[in-house]
Amino acid sequence: MSLEIKINDDIKKAMLARDTRKLSALRAIKAALLLEKTGRDVSSGEIPETVELKLLQKLVKQRKESAAIYIEQHRPELADEEQYQADIIEKYLPAQLTDDELNALVSAIIAEVGATSIKDMGKVMGLATKQVAGKADNQQISKVVKALLGV
Repeated sequence: MSLEIKINDDIKKAMLARDTRKLSALRAIKAALLLEKTGRDVSSGEIPETVELKLLQKLVKQRKESAAIYIEQHRPELADEEQYQADIIEKYLPAQLTDDELNALVSAIIAEVGATSIKDMGKVMGLATKQVAGKADNQQISKVVKALLGV
C-alpha cells in the first residue's frame, strides 16, 4: 500500500474519531505529497519511495526545529503541538537505526571505501545516505562519520 493511500485512510479514521490534532498532522503530510506530485514529473502517478522518505524526514525535522524555537521563546503549548505532529509523522517512517547499528554500518562503509581522513567524508556520506535512506537523519550520519574519521 502506498503512502498516499495510507494517509488518506488515516485521514478518514481521524475524521470519524474527531481527532483534530492528528488530522492536522495527516493533512500536512497529504499537502506535502500533493505539492511534490505536482511539482515533479511523475508519469506513473506515484511518487518514488525514496522521495516519500525524504519528504517525511523533512516534515519531521521542520516540526522538531519549530518545537525547539517555541521552547526557547517560552511557548510550551505551541511546542507540544509541533512535537505531537512530529511524532505522528514519524510513524510513517521506517524504524530508525540505533546508534550502535549506525556506527557499525558507517564503519563498514569506511572500510569499504578505504577512508582515512576527513577528506574522504564526501565518499563515505554519499554511500551512507544511500544505504540508510530514511532510517537515520543525515546530521546523525555526519556526526558518526566525523567521529570515526577522527575530527
